[in-house]
Amino acid sequence: MSYFLFSETERTIAFRYIRSRRAEGFISISAWFSLIGIILGVATLIVVMSVMNGFRAELVDRILGINGHLIVYKKNEPLISNYNEIVNKILDVTDVVAVTPHLEGQALAKTKNTVTGVIVRGTKWSDLAAKKLLWNSLDEAAFNNFKNKNQIIIGYRLAQRLNVKIGEYISLVSPNGIETALGSLPVSQNFIVGGYFDIGMYEYDNNFIFIPWEKAENFFSLRGIAHGIEIFLKDQSFTSVVYSKLKNKLGNNLVIIDWKKRNSSFMNALAVEKNVMFVILTLIIIVAAFNIISSMIMLVQTKKADIALMRTMGASKYLIMRIFLLTGSVIGFLGTFLGGIIGVIFSYNIQEIRVFLTQILGQELFSPEIYFLSKLPSKINFEEVFFVISISIFLTLLASIFPAWKASKISPAEALRYE
Repeated sequence: MSYFLFSETERTIAFRYIRSRRAEGFISISAWFSLIGIILGVATLIVVMSVMNGFRAELVDRILGINGHLIVYKKNEPLISNYNEIVNKILDVTDVVAVTPHLEGQALAKTKNTVTGVIVRGTKWSDLAAKKLLWNSLDEAAFNNFKNKNQIIIGYRLAQRLNVKIGEYISLVSPNGIETALGSLPVSQNFIVGGYFDIGMYEYDNNFIFIPWEKAENFFSLRGIAHGIEIFLKDQSFTSVVYSKLKNKLGNNLVIIDWKKRNSSFMNALAVEKNVMFVILTLIIIVAAFNIISSMIMLVQTKKADIALMRTMGASKYLIMRIFLLTGSVIGFLGTFLGGIIGVIFSYNIQEIRVFLTQILGQELFSPEIYFLSKLPSKINFEEVFFVISISIFLTLLASIFPAWKASKISPAEALRYE
């Protein structure tokens, strides 16, 4: 667009200065480095912001795919005795899709050669559908084994760690012991593995075990009691509204916690990391802008005679300033345009690029043990892309102003004195 704001004379002279000349070979090289710097800065910033957006979106989808948007606990008590009554109250609230009580606790899982800590969650088979990611990852056999045979389902990574297959037994040691004359003894029960789930989040796939409700009651030595009540909504955007309604409806004896508070460490870490990465990577564009300033100043110094000649032929200071402003801004616009295209292309294909680099380098570049997700996510926010492009254009235009102003201040008499 800015191209058409300049006259044909200004464009002709500016593009002639941009093209490589023998006498200004170093200036041309400096301009090329400025162009490459802007391309890399804009592309990297877009890719990183897209990956951060994708990471947050995937993390939230994984969390809400297996956990409720809201969860209700008993205030100052670990157990809810009248959970069926509370479930009926919550179901009457608008935008609530499902309400599922659960039993949850830590346990030791033992096989022949392995012992590891796990999180055991008791749930009713009819409530599995509310946990969309869990439900979609189960095959028909796993569902039937859970519903009809009271067999358990475990994360596939946990199954690999325990080296256990479907149909085999694992032993779970309950934290709630039996009081005897010799003291408290741990309770150990054997369960048959009925299926695996794979939701793509390492923390859940590697640590969680879901067991039928009746089995969970026996395992935790509880009857008619729930540890918590999960609430699933139509959309996560309704969380605050439903939270306010439930706060007034359920009273002060119950505590309601939304998914953001339950995962505040993840959300805060992602927000801080995204902001810091944005600031750091913007410095690449700023450095490239300084390169534009230096190359443009050198160009002005070598073109003093040309500037003086144009001034004596009637060119105004304003025309000289516009010529050099266009010269610098073309580098910035071109670098921003190419960087934006490269950044968007890389963002769309980031997982394939990661796999390719992993194969070439022979190293895992996105370990699920560290990042909790099995794939490198990416979600392009075009508002952020436009914001990055706007910042880059602004910085490059700002960098071109001083050299252009410097060129307009050259005195024809002084410049031609020694010519």
